[in-house]
Amino acid sequence: MAIKKKKTFILKLASHQPRQELDFELDYQLSLSTPERFQMMFQKSREIALILLRNGYRKPFEIIKRT
Repeated sequence: MAIKKKKTFILKLASHQPRQELDFELDYQLSLSTPERFQMMFQKSREIALILLRNGYRKPFEIIKRT
């Protein structure tokens, strides 16, 4: 029985290399299952909402139709 080794996702570059960064990010995203991707997306959305709230940004204004 073969043991599947889990890949560590840490990118270390000597200088800024956009192509390698993109390839790294795509490899990482492809390694995740669909539920893991959605969980990460929801978690990041909550984090962004909290950061915005902490910095004084509230819910967007709602459009009110006046008659």
